[in-house]
Amino acid sequence: MNPDWQGALDAVVHHPLFGIGITLGAYQLAVAAYDKTRWIFLQPVLVSMLLVISVLLLCGIHYPEYRKSTEILNILLGPATVALAVPLYLNLRRIRQLFWPTFTTLVIGGVFATVACVALGYWFGAEHMILMTMAPKSVTSPIAMLVAEQIGGVAALAAVFVLITGVLGAIFGPALLDRFGVTSPEARGMSLGVTAHAVGTSVALQEGDECGAFAALAMSLMGVATAVFLPLAVSVIA
Repeated sequence: MNPDWQGALDAVVHHPLFGIGITLGAYQLAVAAYDKTRWIFLQPVLVSMLLVISVLLLCGIHYPEYRKSTEILNILLGPATVALAVPLYLNLRRIRQLFWPTFTTLVIGGVFATVACVALGYWFGAEHMILMTMAPKSVTSPIAMLVAEQIGGVAALAAVFVLITGVLGAIFGPALLDRFGVTSPEARGMSLGVTAHAVGTSVALQEGDECGAFAALAMSLMGVATAVFLPLAVSVIA
């Protein structure tokens, strides 16, 4: 390749905005592909992640460089999370009407999601450290990493389990709910929020504001409950 072209390519690839460009571009392509086909395996989070990884490998960009170039996106995650309060506020009256069903769903669903995960891991012979890493898989990464470290797990590996849980929940969750005839937006939102955290909430928001509001509520309450009660439960059992 001509040295001038090589230099120009390197300048583009290592530009501070290149990481943001490929991240946003990959996500838009993934969303467009999903909207056109509606294939469950073309879930935007999964597809965009694979596209970004492929571009980074092809361009020879190491993760620290990519992370530094996308710091602004990490900063915006905070306001984006707070913005979930908007659908919650708009559906506050409905949430109050369904307080007890919502509370019951959170308790039963949250306990089942945690216990079933640990039980299956124990059945397949997973070590104690792996079980403690998998236990907080149904909450957002920052909470899961902190809780996993507190109860004897590995924080970095907990983030991987969270990602896998979210992607699988987003891919199969809506189809399973349709399969079992769950049409209520409140029930669908609670299911996706409790089991698939932020990724499930993003899918719920695509279905409607009411569904997204209950998913955001479930995700938030599940995170708080996990952070408070899971370490207590582990300390009592241990």
